[in-house]
Amino acid sequence: MANILYGVNGEGAGHSTRAREVISHLKVKGHAVHVASFDRGLRNLGDDFEVTEIYGFRFAYVNNQVRYRKTMTKNLSTVRQAAKSIKHLSRLVDDWKIQLVITDFEPLTCQVGHHKHLPIVSIDNQHCLTNTDVSYPKQYRRDAALAKLVTRVMVPRADAYLATSFFMPKVRKPGTFLFPPILRQEILQAKPIAGEHVLVYVTSPAPALAKLLSGIRGSFIAYGFGREGSEGNIVFKAPSLNGFLQDLISCKAIIANAGFSLVTEALDLAKPYLAIPVKHQFEQIFNAYWVDKMGYGAYWEDLNKERVESFLYNIPQYVEKLEAYPRQGNQALLKKLDALIAEYTGHTK
Repeated sequence: MANILYGVNGEGAGHSTRAREVISHLKVKGHAVHVASFDRGLRNLGDDFEVTEIYGFRFAYVNNQVRYRKTMTKNLSTVRQAAKSIKHLSRLVDDWKIQLVITDFEPLTCQVGHHKHLPIVSIDNQHCLTNTDVSYPKQYRRDAALAKLVTRVMVPRADAYLATSFFMPKVRKPGTFLFPPILRQEILQAKPIAGEHVLVYVTSPAPALAKLLSGIRGSFIAYGFGREGSEGNIVFKAPSLNGFLQDLISCKAIIANAGFSLVTEALDLAKPYLAIPVKHQFEQIFNAYWVDKMGYGAYWEDLNKERVESFLYNIPQYVEKLEAYPRQGNQALLKKLDALIAEYTGHTK
């Protein structure tokens, strides 16, 4: 049994969703896993695992756009809080006799790991951008450069990077291993059907999108708009994990922001995807671009009625392309992680 510190980024739900799958696997293997997280990670994992609350670095959003200058200013102003968390984690690492650090885009556990000369394993999708050969539109070079800088700062000098992606670029950085996305069991075990509705999801209310969809023929179930009830062809729903999952499994297509977790769950379920990335959030732009490039859906910088109708018209074409999408589960990544734990700590159970 190895003693493991697992840092989980708490911004959004995607990090904690995939961390749950990895932590559950590690617990089954008999390892002692001590989780450190904040916000959504703390809430999503706290009921089932031992989680220590730490300070979390956060992106700053203005009008549904990432503002990198505000992000840097906001986080620099809270360096003292981060330092307190690092000091607290350092004491806990000694108390728990930690042998290995795993981080899902969480920088404080990575810093403590370096300070304590512990092996560090990174598990996330962000390092696909920095550690593999990928392309993206030239107009996003500035956003890409900033995103790469943030990624390198968040998890510097890990001993191994287990990067996940829904397409397979060439790895260019030593110590990097590429795997399919980590999916929750509810998705892996689901039996999707193509219903009549299109699932719509936004991370913050988007009244312009609601108005646009109201003038398009079709049935829409919408989350994230801050309201409930039926209005014309749209059913607005309050947040619900189970409700959203069922609507996802039974929809015929998705119109949504382009977070990695929802994109990859949709692709595994063979749901065509119309991506609406948060402006200047390069990770989402990157995901949207590759969804379009792989033929799994569509992406435009600005939506209008004609573009939405074009996406809906082409659903059969996207479904055909998605039939060949590789559905490989989580086992390859988990097997590699087991091997790394054995290599770094000597524990092979």
